Amino acid sequence: MPRLKRTEEEEKAREGSEFIETLDRGLRVIQSFGIDRRPMTLSDLSKSANLPRATVRRILMTLVRSGFVVGDERLFSLTPRVLLLASAYLTSNQISTVMQPLMDEVAGKAKEVCSLAILDGEEVVFIARSSPARVFSTGLDIGYRLPAFCTSVGRVLLGRLANDELTRTVDGMKLAAQTQSTLVDKSAVIATIIADRTKGYSLVDQEAEEGFRSISVPIRRYDGAVIAAANIGAHVDRITTGEMIDRFLPLLKEMSLAAQPLLV
Repeated sequence: MPRLKRTEEEEKAREGSEFIETLDRGLRVIQSFGIDRRPMTLSDLSKSANLPRATVRRILMTLVRSGFVVGDERLFSLTPRVLLLASAYLTSNQISTVMQPLMDEVAGKAKEVCSLAILDGEEVVFIARSSPARVFSTGLDIGYRLPAFCTSVGRVLLGRLANDELTRTVDGMKLAAQTQSTLVDKSAVIATIIADRTKGYSLVDQEAEEGFRSISVPIRRYDGAVIAAANIGAHVDRITTGEMIDRFLPLLKEMSLAAQPLLV
């Protein structure tokens, strides 16, 4: 007798049975450490992860035994062993592997920092960067997150959505001003993203960070799908928006074209 196709209800039940709640809670606790740049108490973590204290305590004891957390029963912090998780992602991520040497070349020519980001929900996450030796920079380290709506990389990545989906996505966001220049009107943000898509790049001037502007282009897979965004950023004292378009945009576009046939 042929096997019957699962109903939608059966499929959902099956998926639910494969969900490991304990693992999910453990990951929530690990992520909670990034909220405050300091060791955290049991109460801090319980509140941040929205979990009972007893549950968080058991998770912490497990993480301590595994070497991912260190603590003195009062204050807890992550250990360098957690970097193994990030390392596993970076070494298995084709985008970073392909883009890093290309970004190194661009950063050297531009004499400014070049970064690579992907979209994660309403935020962008920086997964690779290259900095010329003379430039000291902070903030946009690997793993750093920023709101997508007000960053050049975020607007490029949101631009891959069809207009209807883009409108629904932005309408569902809470647009909090990051600086005095941040565009928070949703209709204006949507219109800007669509305009940037048409231009093929996005330039954001002090909307995400005071005194900082950046220009980004989409990074496309071999089939044309946008899978990441690359940017060059600089302090306003070092470069004008016009110079960014004249000097940096050609470098970014050249890099994007070179990467596309390599990304599958």
